[in-house]
Amino acid sequence: MAAPVAFMGRRTGVPLFLVILSSAVVCGGFSWGLQENSEARSFVLLIPKGSGIGLSRSVQPGGVEPASWAGSEQFAGSSQESPGRAAAAFFAFAAGAVAVLSAFGSRRSRSSPRGFSSLSRGVPHPRRATAAADVEMPAPPELPDEFPPAVIIGGGRLGEAFYNMGLGNDVIVRRGEVFPADAPSEGPIYVCTRNDVLKDIIAMVPVERREDLVFVQNGVILPFLKEELGPTVGATILLVYFAVAQKGEPPLDGKTDTDPKGLSAVNALGKWSREVAWRLQTSGLSCRILREPYFGQAYWEKNLWIAAYMLTGALHDGCKVGDVESLHSKEVSELILELATAVSAANPDVRWDQLRLCERLAAYARTVAHFPTAVKEFEWRNGPFYDITLKAGAVGRPDPCPQHTAGLRTLGFVQ
Repeated sequence: MAAPVAFMGRRTGVPLFLVILSSAVVCGGFSWGLQENSEARSFVLLIPKGSGIGLSRSVQPGGVEPASWAGSEQFAGSSQESPGRAAAAFFAFAAGAVAVLSAFGSRRSRSSPRGFSSLSRGVPHPRRATAAADVEMPAPPELPDEFPPAVIIGGGRLGEAFYNMGLGNDVIVRRGEVFPADAPSEGPIYVCTRNDVLKDIIAMVPVERREDLVFVQNGVILPFLKEELGPTVGATILLVYFAVAQKGEPPLDGKTDTDPKGLSAVNALGKWSREVAWRLQTSGLSCRILREPYFGQAYWEKNLWIAAYMLTGALHDGCKVGDVESLHSKEVSELILELATAVSAANPDVRWDQLRLCERLAAYARTVAHFPTAVKEFEWRNGPFYDITLKAGAVGRPDPCPQHTAGLRTLGFVQ
């Protein structure tokens, strides 16, 4: 069977002999009707220079090369008997071929997406390292084909989820185990544990490997990390907006109607930020790489959501997150704005559109409407906002978060 012909980047499916036959019929009709030019000694087709097609240069009678041809390569052939007819035949042949191929090519193009064949849709290899499509930072250096294996500390729901996102060569360190002596010499170290054991986890990781740590915990952990690791250690921090219902089940992405591309984000300054984005994105989850101050804003935004929605729900008999969003929206929105104002006062680079902030957090609440509410890990979640209250009182200023403080008193967390 004759091979199909490619035209303008598309395979037409038209056999080559059919194209030649059709073109010959067309060019025959054109060539006979043209007048012969006996003075011309060759026919000329201009071809872009460097195409590799040009065979020789032809000149006009008198040996003068037209100035308009400068910089181009020319395809020349002789026609002693009828150069005009030969030239016409050549051009007509080309015109016929183009016409036939265009007709078949356009019919094919309607059945395949533009720029892709019917077999390939341009999808990257699912387990290869690729650049994040929506990275909010300058273009990074070229990625390796594959990242080195990771060490995953914690074998719970989240730890196993990160393991399943890998290539099967990661190492899991479970509760009570020490950091393995034969761990990969390089690569990320995912910390998938509770906040209250973070100090012990950091202590068991070799000092020279602490810049490889990737933290996935909720809560205001940055002050703690600066104290434990120092301000120069480029630890990676992932803001997780996906949920794992049960151990072994695939995670569900927290995409919302206000943020359909997803909310999970990793700090661009983290050493393994691109590995984190690759691991999530090749597993069907969203992940943004954010530079400052955008990461700081996203970091505080998530902590606002946790503190406000959990406290409001706890004040209403521990109702579901969806009930807070639908039944107590005014109360939780007022609390969010109160806490956001206090955060912005302490962090001038962090600013929000207040209306949009409440809408975004409400949209996320709707995606996890079945979650229960409770004030947990006070030191990491609501505690940092209460610290703002204490600092204001220490210098004789009014409480910037009175609604938050009143709620904590009602629940017995503060006096």
